[in-house]
Amino acid sequence: MPIVVDIDVMLARRKMSVGELADRVGITPANLAVLKNGRAKAVRFTTLEALCDALGCQPGDLLRHEPDGAAGADAEPTHDGRG
Repeated sequence: MPIVVDIDVMLARRKMSVGELADRVGITPANLAVLKNGRAKAVRFTTLEALCDALGCQPGDLLRHEPDGAAGADAEPTHDGRG
């Protein structure tokens, strides 16, 4: 999956449980688990904002892009300006 959700990392850093985070964000623990485990198809900006507020972090601390396959395997060739 190209988008990786790192909620577990932030929960560990904040020493917070899934249940506590779900309460603070205003979603069910089941819905938080779907998001946390990378099974969500989308996330609302309001939910992302609430997660960041509750965890004291930035969106980039929770989400990152990790391309499928080997690094650079599907990348476009770069041009160095020589020709």
